[in-house]
Amino acid sequence: MPTLPARPDTDLMKQVNRQFVTGVTVVTALDDGTPKGLAVNAFSSISLEPATVMVCVQRTSSTHDCLFRTDHLAINILSTDQLDVVNRFAAKSDDKFKGLDWTPGPFGSPLIARSSAQMEAEIRERLQASTHTVFICRVVHACVTDSDPMVYSAGRFVDGGALPPLE
Repeated sequence: MPTLPARPDTDLMKQVNRQFVTGVTVVTALDDGTPKGLAVNAFSSISLEPATVMVCVQRTSSTHDCLFRTDHLAINILSTDQLDVVNRFAAKSDDKFKGLDWTPGPFGSPLIARSSAQMEAEIRERLQASTHTVFICRVVHACVTDSDPMVYSAGRFVDGGALPPLE
């Protein structure tokens, strides 16, 4: 029987993942009337018709249980002038919304002002995947602004609007 190669360790996987450019989002929801949220880069569109997206959230996150209980969540795609917002939602804090400008979406999920785009979605499925839950969601509301999106690349936040196209 052939010997299987050793599995990559966590540090190597972090290096590998940093080579993949991702958008920067903050996923939000209401928890018994209290806004909750966290920074998430594991977001993706699944389908345009019907509009379906997914987000992956670590089960140890303080926002995870709220997302597991609620029917709707919002995905705020951050703009280049929201470094303060991503830092706020990437950190542990009891009230990440204190002093933050936001409005409730049609189903109550917090939509963060100054975002490049926002959507509110109905959670349709919750799939367990190792240390995370994958939330499959049907988009029920969306809006987009003229603000350039923030992206994450090689361990840094980058201006998504300033990336030169390849010729």
